[in-house]
Amino acid sequence: MPTHPDMTTDITDDHAVPAEDRTVSTGSSGSSVFDAMQHQIAVFARRAEQTRLGGVGQARNSMDRAAYLLLNRLDQEGPMGVKALAAGMGIDSSTVTRQVAPLVESGLVKRTSHPEDGRAVVLQLSPRGEARLEEVRSSRRELMELVTDGWSEEEREQFCTLLTRFNTSLLGVNPGGPAGTPPGHDVPAS
Repeated sequence: MPTHPDMTTDITDDHAVPAEDRTVSTGSSGSSVFDAMQHQIAVFARRAEQTRLGGVGQARNSMDRAAYLLLNRLDQEGPMGVKALAAGMGIDSSTVTRQVAPLVESGLVKRTSHPEDGRAVVLQLSPRGEARLEEVRSSRRELMELVTDGWSEEEREQFCTLLTRFNTSLLGVNPGGPAGTPPGHDVPAS
């Protein structure tokens, strides 16, 4: 059992791995894999924030996560209104409105009339936004290639599959219930 509260007990012979990145062992109980998993997610979140996983080269860290996700969604799904964009991203409309404003100001996103209802406004990736998104994607692809250098193509695909599955499972957490309560595990009323 780790004695240090941040669970960085050295349990590996690989001294090249920082202590906080090492897998944690808590004994033979079934919870050890969950302890190790939550610890590695916490380490990943810190590393991702430190590096912002922003790519390499000139485009490194040149676009924040919110902008990247918004531009990427518009690129993949086409023009859409704020409500549809918010719903697809699992955030509220006011957040999307706030995050889109600088993208419109910088010319990466443009507001246009809805093709079927001229009164409605939709957001659309501009040609400048398409070019900028591809520049950032290319830089981030290069970073992923660098980080996974030495991995087999099968390992890369397996990691991507499991990470996608994990992210999808996070969506299943009941947003209306107490924080972190999965569906079907509602906390009884006191």
